[in-house]
Amino acid sequence: MGKGCLTAMKYFLFLFNLIFFLLGAVIVVFGLWLLLDNQSFIVVINNSIAVKAACYILIGVGAFSMVIGFLGCLGAICESQCLLGLYFACLLLILIAEIVAGSLVYFYKGVVNEKLSKIVSNVLDNYPENNSTAKQPLDFIQRNMECCGWNGPMDWNGNMVIINSSQLLFPCSCQNVSIATGNVSKNGFCEAQTPDWPVYDTGCSARVESLFLTNIGVVLSICIGITFIELMGMILAIRLCRNIHLEDYTKVPKLYSSSD
Repeated sequence: MGKGCLTAMKYFLFLFNLIFFLLGAVIVVFGLWLLLDNQSFIVVINNSIAVKAACYILIGVGAFSMVIGFLGCLGAICESQCLLGLYFACLLLILIAEIVAGSLVYFYKGVVNEKLSKIVSNVLDNYPENNSTAKQPLDFIQRNMECCGWNGPMDWNGNMVIINSSQLLFPCSCQNVSIATGNVSKNGFCEAQTPDWPVYDTGCSARVESLFLTNIGVVLSICIGITFIELMGMILAIRLCRNIHLEDYTKVPKLYSSSD
């Protein structure tokens, strides 16, 4: 392989790893946002150890991707076969892990939805006594996504405030303003004038799924882009690793002639 091809391959590998490094930084920021933003849905289900662990794993994966991207850049610039080999092995492990994780999410999405339903139901049953940290994002989600409960308004039937109240109460954040306007109370509930609550009929689960399906093209494009970058990085790394310093070896003088 010519010296010009090796140089071009080296800088292409550097570019791909720079993009990979930036993608890892985006994953870290996204994971931190899920944990720290008071308006994110993760706050509503923060009582689940598994969900919080998933966020920490997301941050860890992003940080690990940044390290791998740095190794790839360093290995390409320094032309180190050791670093390039380590980079290739780590990138292969990441690709396998992504395929396994995607398969698990696809085949166990029903279990995940059931788990989330139980977590949200527990939050709804203890609303608003749980804490203001969970109350605010729950109200924000229901009001802005125009939904009520996880599967529907019936999820609120287990709320202790509604059960123990002598009035016909319903959550104010679920109120469908196009139907009626209730009197806002201090604890986040409104008083209904009839047994039929003037709330949104759609559960937040359907809204989240609809939002995901609406942006499925963007999600798939990102996944395909990341996979393409990983595959190109692996191909360039193995090619560069096999041909690196090859030109220098051909310049080593022969000590013995063929006749000897």
